[in-house]
Amino acid sequence: MNTKRMYQFFVMVLTIPLLFMSISFSWQSSKVYAKNEEKDLSEVALHGKSIQIDPLFGYYKDRSVKSIVDEIELAGYESVHYFVVNENQVDGELIDEFRNRGIAVWALVLGNGTYSTAAYPAEWPEWEMELVTPQNDGYTRLSPHSENYRQWKKDVLADLVLKYPFDGIEIAEPYFPEWNGFDTGNYGDIGPNAQKAFFEEYNESEIPDFTDETKSNYYLNDQELYDKWIQFRVDGVNSFLDELINGENGVKDVRPDILVATWSLAIDAGDDSFETLRERQGLDAAEMVGAVQPDIHFFQTHYPDWMRPDLPTDYIKHYRPFVEQLKNVHPNMPLGVQADIGSIQNMIKNQEWVDAFSDTAFAEGFQTWTAYEYFIGGHMYESIPTPMKAVRIDDHEVNISFNKRIDPNSVTDDAVTFVVNGETVLLEDVHYEVDGSILKITNMNLPVETFDVVFNGILDTPDLWLFGGYEANEIVENSSITVEGE
Repeated sequence: MNTKRMYQFFVMVLTIPLLFMSISFSWQSSKVYAKNEEKDLSEVALHGKSIQIDPLFGYYKDRSVKSIVDEIELAGYESVHYFVVNENQVDGELIDEFRNRGIAVWALVLGNGTYSTAAYPAEWPEWEMELVTPQNDGYTRLSPHSENYRQWKKDVLADLVLKYPFDGIEIAEPYFPEWNGFDTGNYGDIGPNAQKAFFEEYNESEIPDFTDETKSNYYLNDQELYDKWIQFRVDGVNSFLDELINGENGVKDVRPDILVATWSLAIDAGDDSFETLRERQGLDAAEMVGAVQPDIHFFQTHYPDWMRPDLPTDYIKHYRPFVEQLKNVHPNMPLGVQADIGSIQNMIKNQEWVDAFSDTAFAEGFQTWTAYEYFIGGHMYESIPTPMKAVRIDDHEVNISFNKRIDPNSVTDDAVTFVVNGETVLLEDVHYEVDGSILKITNMNLPVETFDVVFNGILDTPDLWLFGGYEANEIVENSSITVEGE
């Protein structure tokens, strides 16, 4: 299982009680066709710096959607990939706020399984993949060969894009497990769904065997059978995606305007990386793009690469064989690339690393890049609270936007000073309210002329970070920001 899933599973354990216990397909949309008046979000979604967010994490809780979007916007991201861990828990107000700010929103869903079956129909166990060795790791793997799973997933995604005005849809991790599956037993699907589909496609009485070297159908003993099996797995992934996106009553049928991105893995594992990935996980980017006809294709960094503490910022140069394989068939297909910036504590990537990675991505010809996940990157642990923007709301309220969440307990009368024309002004009965990364300052006697707000002692929020054991960062002494006069 992808290591980052451990953290996502932890979040799901905490949030399962909140899940709806059934799915209602409304087939109606109130805001799907809302447009941003200043930007073409379909263009924004396909270009520039992007970031993945999972709003189920605590960092995004107990704050307004305005605060979340403010922070992402000030970080310089032009689009977000909203990780829909559960299709029944989607924050429509957050999506609207992003789009109103000119930030495009992708719906990123998983294709090969789920962290919770709480809202699934009773028959879902019939959809499960069968693996060489059961994993029991908290992730339920579902077979793309199951016709009932395909239909159910298609209905869920169609309902999702009708209910919420996502600019794009992408099905990440549609592949079969796993890169190291032959060593760990995390290899499949070899169950009845796969067996039935293989028989119907190739009229073979049995699939390859992966445990008994003495059998004639052992995968290394019958190359012809195994070659069919490899192609069968590639076709299984791609036909699954094609049905969800392009099938009758699928995503494009109900939302012809929506962008589509396909995702496949890339890995730096030697000269045979592409062939090995195709064999082990059923991924062939060129064939996937040919089947689905997306607007853009993303190469996702595989876990043996992203887990490396010493991963260089230009590692994606080694993904050129994957890019070339796709471009040789689809030369005009726009490309994006995805990285991981902090799912394991010993590989957290700082902002300098991210900036250099970004430069490499654009130099390599990628139109856009994204990373998992915004709040787990090294900037969260290393950056100091910094005031970035000041906005007068009215005569009595000013909002100060910081680069990250700040600790409400650190905001006191002693921490904030008001200065007009170089002179400190004493204000009585000032009210401070912290909304995530936004400090709301209210007072009946705020200066009408331009003034500065000076800060000392403001802290960030290490209790909300993915990993513990870190001290709070404190704002630079006498940091200030200017509030323009009325």
